[in-house]
Amino acid sequence: MTKYRWTICSLLFFATTINYLDRQVLSLTWKDFIAPEFHWTNSHYGNITALFSVFYAIGLLVAGRFVDWMDTKKGFLWAIGVWSVGAVLHAFCGIATSGIVAGEWFVGFKGAREAIEHVQNVSRVVNVSVVMFIFARFVLAIGEAGNFPAAIKATAEYFPKKDRAYATSIFNAGATVGALAAPITIPVIASHFGWEMAFIIIGALGFIWMGFWQFMYKKPHQHPKVNEAELEYISQDDDSFTNTADDSNAPRIPFFQTFKYRQTWAFLAGKFMTDGVWWFFLFWTPAYLSDVYGLASDSTMAQVLLFVLYAITLLSIIGGWLPTYFVDKKGMNPYAGRMRSMLIFAFFPLLALLAQPLGAYSYWFPVIIIGIAGAAHQAWSANIFSVVGDMFPKTAIATVTGIGGMAGGLGSFTINKGSGMLFDFAQNTNMKFMGFEGIKSGYFIIFSICAVAYIIGWVIMKSLVPKYQPIVLDETSK
Repeated sequence: MTKYRWTICSLLFFATTINYLDRQVLSLTWKDFIAPEFHWTNSHYGNITALFSVFYAIGLLVAGRFVDWMDTKKGFLWAIGVWSVGAVLHAFCGIATSGIVAGEWFVGFKGAREAIEHVQNVSRVVNVSVVMFIFARFVLAIGEAGNFPAAIKATAEYFPKKDRAYATSIFNAGATVGALAAPITIPVIASHFGWEMAFIIIGALGFIWMGFWQFMYKKPHQHPKVNEAELEYISQDDDSFTNTADDSNAPRIPFFQTFKYRQTWAFLAGKFMTDGVWWFFLFWTPAYLSDVYGLASDSTMAQVLLFVLYAITLLSIIGGWLPTYFVDKKGMNPYAGRMRSMLIFAFFPLLALLAQPLGAYSYWFPVIIIGIAGAAHQAWSANIFSVVGDMFPKTAIATVTGIGGMAGGLGSFTINKGSGMLFDFAQNTNMKFMGFEGIKSGYFIIFSICAVAYIIGWVIMKSLVPKYQPIVLDETSK
């Protein structure tokens, strides 16, 4: 049996790595490079990240349907092409701000910084720069929204149900590797070449990936590197028209009809409750180290801490293996094995309740705890994505994945917007809560919310879909 399915999984891994590198550039440059230039506060950054979550949510709602319509190969090419353009656009926000507030359009990055520095109307600089970055984040979000619907659909095409969570955990580890590589590369690029070049260099990686995808991806039954033995292994579930040359004759679920299924709402609720936790850790941890411990993002210690944090999250690959163990060794069906695994992973984020209290002794404690919580999230994420493939036919996987992703984006908007407002309020009023003062009290509150989110999400999902209930369509559903 050939093993070309793992080559496809590798491509998905690198796409997800690039995806997370692109979205991390802003979080690692805003506090120490961009904010001083444009006079941003935590609330300004919170607004930008919150709106990115909204754009991403809306994009997911459309992207899932787009990928199902366009199909996996073309849909993925469009997605990564758009988000790479959006990533590069960030670099030119300074020049655009310079042109609007100072009338200096045809200048380089250095010239734009000098022009902005001499502008007396600081509030205009703030407002214009924020709008420019919001637009760039909009383009980035719309493109990045296509990554997971396309990747989950490709996984369903190349892997049987029992292996999908494991394959998903591997390509989803690209999020961790991207977050791992980001703090040791992006601040260095920004320090030596300017924050603008960080966006350009990282953004260009997506265009390189597109070339590999164009020449290496075909449906398994069409690919010359997939032999009959591997195709038989891939098709062992014998569902959802696995062996058809295309999906044009397969039964489909109309978009709005997907909302009548409890399975859709279970996935939607699980994503809404938990996606924001990961995005909070992703977007705010560099700022947390700077605000609470005075460690700038380009400092050696901050880079070491972030590297260790995301290295810990690589343990999430176990999350993909565990349901396979329950299926093969315990005789569970895929859904039962996944829900058992997700319950186990839901308990680990409870450690976040101790992050801020133990942080009083050393910043290593919250870093390690956030790393463990991040690993639990990625393990949870690999399984919740695979739940869609367990329940829905392949013709609806990207659509339902997009709907759940939209819910996750709305949850992310809530936590990012709320965090920015809370942190500024706590800092400006020297708020006191549970023995913490100022911005530390704000972080304690958000950490506590993150800690319990997974238990709540699991209970809601289990209540909506207690047992394995796949959706079966007949020919009248075409």
